[in-house]
Amino acid sequence: MDFELPEEYRSFRDMVRRWMDSEVPKDWSRALEKDEHHYPFALWDKFTQAGFHGVGIAEEYDGQGGDVVMQMLLARELARSLGGLAWIWGITSFAGSKSIGLYGSAEQKAKYLPLIATGQLKAAIAFTEPGGGTDLLGAMATTADRVDGGWRLNGEKIWSSSAHVADYLLVIARSDRGVEKKHQGLTLFWVPTKTPGVTITPLAKLGMRSMGSCSVHFEDAFIADEHVLGEPHKAWYMLLPTLNNERIMVGAFCLGVIDGVLEDALDYMQQRKAFGGIIGRFQSLQHYVADIATMQKTTELMLHYCADKQSRGETVGVEANMLKLMASENANAAADMGIQILGGMGYSAETDMQRYWRDSRLWRIGPITNEMVRNGIAESLGLPRSF
Repeated sequence: MDFELPEEYRSFRDMVRRWMDSEVPKDWSRALEKDEHHYPFALWDKFTQAGFHGVGIAEEYDGQGGDVVMQMLLARELARSLGGLAWIWGITSFAGSKSIGLYGSAEQKAKYLPLIATGQLKAAIAFTEPGGGTDLLGAMATTADRVDGGWRLNGEKIWSSSAHVADYLLVIARSDRGVEKKHQGLTLFWVPTKTPGVTITPLAKLGMRSMGSCSVHFEDAFIADEHVLGEPHKAWYMLLPTLNNERIMVGAFCLGVIDGVLEDALDYMQQRKAFGGIIGRFQSLQHYVADIATMQKTTELMLHYCADKQSRGETVGVEANMLKLMASENANAAADMGIQILGGMGYSAETDMQRYWRDSRLWRIGPITNEMVRNGIAESLGLPRSF
């Protein structure tokens, strides 16, 4: 049993960390996040120049190669500075490269993966229903009806991050109403955002502001057969492996936030003076950073366990949920303690603690609430279904 990363992974991690410190420092990230009306295209372009959009995409499709572990190392290092804005990379990586790479036909892979790898295509996820939240299947009101040459899409999605600048939307809709179980009869679509009948409206929110989140309305939007991913009516069975990947990615982002919180807390405690000396000598604050450091290490171990397991093709559903649960609560608690350590400056928009707190607060809700995660974990242990 070896808990150390191989040299290849350590070299990649260290390269990304140096690049982030040089190209995307925290003060620049903080400035990006303040402007909720302007998507950070400059950040996207930096990722393109660095080749990050191609991490996890095979070289035959102009990608950089790399497995789930390498993607999670990248996610962690991005979030240390960017916090939730690391999703600028993560959304297209999940919605595009993961989905096209797993469910796409040979023609779809050849067409879209090179565009994603080279930063020429942005994607967004449009799964959540306005009246459903975590109850995606029970609330599924978006429908897809078969017509000549394709499908007619009607309905509405909400909290589709970056949809207003995306080229394509990954959309799940009910395509067969005559099924016995809610997870049956669903189809996955790769919808061009310029399709007539698709209307995208930005929403105001607490964190990750400049990334933008939107409602998406479909009114008799025609989606050609070539934009169906995988087999019609079988979307839920296809999605499960990528949903696990999304939870692992959230774990990596949360760990990056913990990294940033600990880094900033230690720096402040060693410089700020009060009552005749640096505040780092106060035992109560030392206990806070000890707790944050412990959260960092336990989250790291669980992340590496899940990412390694998935990279080897092993089932990781329950563990990925445990990681998402633990990582999101650790990150939010760490950021809250970070605010307390900085005092008034922790509440100030001039520092990053408040940004880490606002961004990590979302991960306790999405992509699935921690309450629902706990339900699933309990059920996996043999207890009766509670919902």
